Amino acid sequence: MRLPEPITLSDLANWLGVSYAGNADAPVTGINEIHKVVPGDLTFVDFHKYYDKALNSDATFIIINKEVPCPEGKGLLFSDDPFRDYVRLTKRFRPVEHSLTPVAPDAQIGAGTVLYPGVYIGPNVTIGENCVLHPNVVVYGHAVISNNVIIHANTVLGSDAFYYKKRQQPESYFDKMHTCGRVVIEDDVEIGAACTIDSGVSGDTVIRKGSKLDNHIHLGHGVVLGERTLIAAQVGIGGKTVVGNDCIFWGQVGISKTLHIGDNVTVLAQSGVGNDLESGKSYFGSPAIEARKAWREMARLKKLAAGE
Repeated sequence: MRLPEPITLSDLANWLGVSYAGNADAPVTGINEIHKVVPGDLTFVDFHKYYDKALNSDATFIIINKEVPCPEGKGLLFSDDPFRDYVRLTKRFRPVEHSLTPVAPDAQIGAGTVLYPGVYIGPNVTIGENCVLHPNVVVYGHAVISNNVIIHANTVLGSDAFYYKKRQQPESYFDKMHTCGRVVIEDDVEIGAACTIDSGVSGDTVIRKGSKLDNHIHLGHGVVLGERTLIAAQVGIGGKTVVGNDCIFWGQVGISKTLHIGDNVTVLAQSGVGNDLESGKSYFGSPAIEARKAWREMARLKKLAAGE
């Protein structure tokens, strides 16, 4: 998420009520998760396993729950609860907005776009030209839809990220991460009926140009689909997974979170993907492996079962 205007490290620390290390006047220009940060961004880390990853990332500013030496060129904010303070900041810079009209007053709708009855368009949404949104499509706030996009009935764009921190005190409960990311749909995308596309936590969930989605597909927070990707019904892709261009996922494929899928990858029906996949190959099975290898293994098992 880009900030509307930069805020200095010292001003941010004062607002949070925490100590800091680094250049007091350094400008914070964005807030983002660790896998999407760019220079100028602020992120957070609250688990020792990920300290080095955060400190060595492209993030310029890190909220951290351990006093460590500040790397050159960075700024650290020392917090007893980085998750809590990160949520406070996202709520400050992108608070929840409500619109009780079918199309929010500040939504921008391009020429030639058709909205069927029952469509809901939230605050700060931008929709390009010559799009068609079929009945009961819901577009949450801040989504960006480009030109020539078709979205079929009952699909939801921009629902909250599935992101919680388990707390133990005063009793066990799940603490919700505030969603402040967006859904971005590029030109010539078609999305089938009853699909659910979550917003990014603080970055964007992106479907790139020319991709086509069947019915009943779920994309988790921060997923990026490459260009001309074809996805059949009942596919689910976990949060923060990045998919290359010209991929095909057939029905009921399940893809885990935070993976990287190369270009020109085909995953055959009912496969389960738990690891990164190399470009230019076909995969099958659960866990998914190269399709030819999977078929050879299945043939051997069949012979073994038959006593051959």
